[in-house]
Amino acid sequence: MVVHPSGIRQDLVDKVVARRGRLHAFERLDPGRTALVVIDLDTGTVRRCLPDTVMATVIAPVNAVAAVRAHGGVVAWVRTPIQRASERFVAIFGPSTARMYEEEGAGVARTLWHELDVRDEDLQAVKTGSSAFFPGKCDVPERLAERGVDTVLIAGAVTNVCCGSSARDASELGYRIVMVSDALVGQSFGVGEAELATIFRCFGDVRPSSEVTALLAAGAG
Repeated sequence: MVVHPSGIRQDLVDKVVARRGRLHAFERLDPGRTALVVIDLDTGTVRRCLPDTVMATVIAPVNAVAAVRAHGGVVAWVRTPIQRASERFVAIFGPSTARMYEEEGAGVARTLWHELDVRDEDLQAVKTGSSAFFPGKCDVPERLAERGVDTVLIAGAVTNVCCGSSARDASELGYRIVMVSDALVGQSFGVGEAELATIFRCFGDVRPSSEVTALLAAGAG
């Protein structure tokens, strides 16, 4: 029996291993062609959605995987400062929540959380939808293409909305996707875990930061 290090349900793991003959889709990483894409860890989102106990466990893995830059890879920080909520957005989330997002978009959503290891050479981008890879909503795909990136490590908030949307669209664009399980924040009622299971089964790979950093170091050697 092969157990998944990120805690994905054993019956799903068994099905995947039986289908492809191994646990992980991608057994090696070329750090020079790899980007860590960190989604929506802006000050507003962190203060509003992530309690101190969660951030204490997420920041260190995000910063650890940002070591990809030391091996020739790329780090991209993506934010979503909403300037004016669309009619569709208001219909889904309600007018009060839409106003809250607009207020954050004019202020705290513009700055990254202060504990993140952000460097001058990193990419910073803004998306205008859930996904950082949906055509026309963000320039991350074009900027990564310029750098020859073919593998994307996804971290940030929240797992089952913007992070999962970004992972699925990136997969459709042909990127190899790895969700960094302990560098992601999902919603508390289990849908984050369900999203990781879906990515593992159908769209890419899921690994904890310790495995990702080890693969990056091995690939650099």
